[in-house]
Amino acid sequence: MTPALPPVRDDQLLIVVPTYNERENLPALVAGVAAALPGAHVLVVDDDSPDGTADLCRTLMQTHATLDLIVRKGQRGLGGALVAGFKEGLARGHLAVGSMDCDLSHDPAILPTMLRKLQEHDLVTGSRYAEGGGTVGWGAHRKLLSWSANRFAATLLGLSISDVTTNFRIVRAPLLHAIDLDGILSTGYSFQVEILHRLIVAGARVAEQPIIFSDRRAGQSKMSPREIRSGIVNLLRLRRDLGRTARR
Repeated sequence: MTPALPPVRDDQLLIVVPTYNERENLPALVAGVAAALPGAHVLVVDDDSPDGTADLCRTLMQTHATLDLIVRKGQRGLGGALVAGFKEGLARGHLAVGSMDCDLSHDPAILPTMLRKLQEHDLVTGSRYAEGGGTVGWGAHRKLLSWSANRFAATLLGLSISDVTTNFRIVRAPLLHAIDLDGILSTGYSFQVEILHRLIVAGARVAEQPIIFSDRRAGQSKMSPREIRSGIVNLLRLRRDLGRTARR
């Protein structure tokens, strides 16, 4: 059995939520986290959304004391937003930092279970492909594409995790301190694979939490063919760099 680690209370947890044009989904996400973990802090990292996501967040902050906001001007990208949020969480002294999507595809109700699992692990990651997990609202083609992309990335980097592209995670602060956040080169969705690999290399004890992933309720997906191509290139580059390191 994995030895127990110091427990992390909900008020010692910061959840980073990267946003771009998520005004329609943000209130429900904030309310869902508050209902699941009343003490948890939520940090919205907004890429200067033109739809007013940041302004709405400021309004919500008036009634949610644990909600905060960072607005990145002139910057775009999931990876950069998450790095900014992780750094802020470490600077504030949180014992654990998590991340989740704002589009309501990740159910906040599972957060307490993930936090409990953190007692015996350094990293708890939500998985659509672990036993008991799944997706709702996806057609067969999209399911196959997502599963294939996960298997490709996991095999390429030698990861034994069933869902390597999820943004639903909680990691203990010492593990985040142990990796070079500024050294992560992936900026889009391949960021999730790269940081997972770095955390495992740093010694993270990982637990997968089965989740049911629901398709977004409002707004538009940020995934595009260009993003997919960029992610593949980044993963191939990362695999090349790992090979060079091994040879040295």
